[in-house]
Formats: sequence, C-alpha cells, structure tokens
Amino acid sequence: MFYVDRAHAGLALADALREYAGRPDVVVLALPRGGVPVASRVAEALDAPLDVFLVRKLGFPGNEEFAMGAIASGGVRILNEPVLDRYGVPDALVEAVARREGLELARREKSYRGHLPPLEVRGKTVIVVDDGLATGFSMRAAVTALRSLGPRRVVVAVPVGPRETVETLRRLADEVVCPATPEPFLAVGHFYENFEQTSDHDVVDLLSRARRREPANETAGREA
Repeated sequence: MFYVDRAHAGLALADALREYAGRPDVVVLALPRGGVPVASRVAEALDAPLDVFLVRKLGFPGNEEFAMGAIASGGVRILNEPVLDRYGVPDALVEAVARREGLELARREKSYRGHLPPLEVRGKTVIVVDDGLATGFSMRAAVTALRSLGPRRVVVAVPVGPRETVETLRRLADEVVCPATPEPFLAVGHFYENFEQTSDHDVVDLLSRARRREPANETAGREA
C-alpha cells in the first residue's frame, strides 16, 4: 500500500512533476472518473488548468475489468489483439461493446463539461493523469487521440503501475512519470487504503472548482 486515497496520490504525483509548476504552456487532463481527484491535486499544485479527456475501456465479456481495448474522444480505438485472438472474440461482439461504451463516453462528455468546450491543447505540454495503470489500454488510447490534436509534448502521469506497462507507454508518450512500479502487480486498488468509486457528481464538483481558479486567459483560450 502506497497511498491513503486519490488526493494523497495526487500530492505525491505533483511533487514528482514539480518541474512543470507555474508554466503557462502546461495543461492537466484527467481520465475520468478515478483520475479526476488525482489530477485535481496535480493541477492545483502546478497552478495549471484542469480538464477531462474521455476514454472508455472495452471490457472482456464476463470480466469487465479485463481490457479487450479502449476507445477515446475523436473516434480512436485500440484493441488488445493477442487477447482477442487467444479467446476467439468475434468482431461483432467487439463492435457491440464499442457501441455501448461510445454512448457512455458521449454521456459523460456532456455531463462533465456541459456546453463548455475542451481546453485547447495545441502547442501545449499536456499532462495526462489517471489513478493508476493496469493493462494501460485506456492511457494508450488517450495518448493516441491526443497526438491528433497537436500538443507540443505529452506527459503520462500516474501514481502506480506495473513496470512492463510503464515501459510500453514510454514508447508512446514523451515522458512517463510513475513514482511506484511494484512487482508483483495485482491491481491498482491494492495500493490504496481508500479506493472508493469516484462519482459523476465528484467529477463535476472538482472540475467546477478548478474552473473557478482558472486564469481569465485560460478560460478564454478554450476551443471554440
């Protein structure tokens, strides 16, 4: 166990990211829902604007926590081909899961942001935060989708994850910050004392607080 809760993990992660503090080119993006309370502490400590970046895991039939792949805003889809081949998952089932998760992604986009546009990331250093890594498919989808938006630099920041997954992400992101890479790695929740589910209400509340402290030029700089 490394962290009391997600807020504690966010403070630890912010300390590891302190070189980015106070820089006007830095934007923090959280992967909902669990990544938001972590990213909230990071954004506050770095004095950076906070937004969400929507990603949905494609859960394996009968074991939703086991990723067949993931989808992200902008129509990005990444599939775990070895797993699909090993278990003979038919394309029709993958499509059905992707459609279902796509609807949930759209619902969350509207619920979390309302009519506000996302923060502009073109030319920025984007720090993408989650509460931990397991297979890394959600984060891989996020990084792939973000690349198409033209950021100057993509930094993946998570409190904990398996070493193999971290090394895979190093080949996709410009930098990966992960203070803890325990072996053996069981599940993200094993490294938190309190790993209660983050609600939609929690996400909206944390985003609202972050927007209240956003500088006027950042608010105005959201995409049209």
